[in-house]
Amino acid sequence: MANRLTAFSARACASALILGMATHAAANMYRYTDENGQVVISSTIPQEATKRGYDILGNNGRVIETIPPAPTKEEIAAREAEKQRQKELAEQREKDRQLLKRFSHPDQAVKAMHRKIRELEGLIQLKKGNISVISSQLDSEQSRAADMERAGRDIPESILEKIRRLESQIRDIEREIASQTQEIKALQKAFEADIERLEEVTDEARTLPFEPAGETN
Repeated sequence: MANRLTAFSARACASALILGMATHAAANMYRYTDENGQVVISSTIPQEATKRGYDILGNNGRVIETIPPAPTKEEIAAREAEKQRQKELAEQREKDRQLLKRFSHPDQAVKAMHRKIRELEGLIQLKKGNISVISSQLDSEQSRAADMERAGRDIPESILEKIRRLESQIRDIEREIASQTQEIKALQKAFEADIERLEEVTDEARTLPFEPAGETN
């Protein structure tokens, strides 16, 4: 009895396996269009045909899955361009969000720009004042050196060193002034772009000029 059951189980397993293989084979049918535009149904599919798209058929001949054609170079380029556009839109939305956290109206940004520019211009004026003081010291040392030279005396190295040091200090401050002048220009350019963007996203026009006419609060 046990032997008959074992034999029956083995036959049942074999039958199930054969049935599964037959079903799988029947399901692995493809319908595609060949290079001549003819519809072909086959258990295999050429690689070239897969690029044009194809259908996978079930054992009843019905479509169980449709594989779309491979995208063309133009379609791939268009998709990449759209991805890039969406990325830029997302970045712009984040920039707008951050901008609106700082300013709710374009005039607020204009006032902030004026304050920043006045601060930097104030620093430049201080540096120019420093140059005036150093220049006076330099003139005095150069006059002493000239007097000694006219009197036929050797100019002490300490005076020459002081003259060189004062000249170097003036050059350093002049470079700082030039750098801060460029900083003001860059700051104003960035603020003006932000203000114009604020006008777009808030639908509010600024009422203050970019160039301050006087003190703004």
